[in-house]
Amino acid sequence: MNLFLTEATATAAGGGMSMIFMLVAMFAIFYFLMIRPENKKKKKTEEMRSSLSLGDGITTIGGITGKIVQVTEDTVTFETGEDRVRIQVKKWAISTTDKMEAAEAEAAKSKRR
Repeated sequence: MNLFLTEATATAAGGGMSMIFMLVAMFAIFYFLMIRPENKKKKKTEEMRSSLSLGDGITTIGGITGKIVQVTEDTVTFETGEDRVRIQVKKWAISTTDKMEAAEAEAAKSKRR
């Protein structure tokens, strides 16, 4: 009977270790498939917003496009179309630039080859 208790205890300890290993493995998979790519995307977007300059073509998160005419620390003023309407938005409202879209298109094109 004493032998049986020792084996049961060892089996329970081994089961606990495999459970911990599975949790660690699931967290690692979750990190590499969801958290890490999102952090890379945030960093890339933040770099893009900090490197805005006059004359860049931009698209806002609302879909408005135009060319930058003024950049301050936290706002951007841009002109839309030929009527030269000027709109001022916060930097966080800019989703892409023409340069960024061109680079992504080139990367996608080279991936297909």
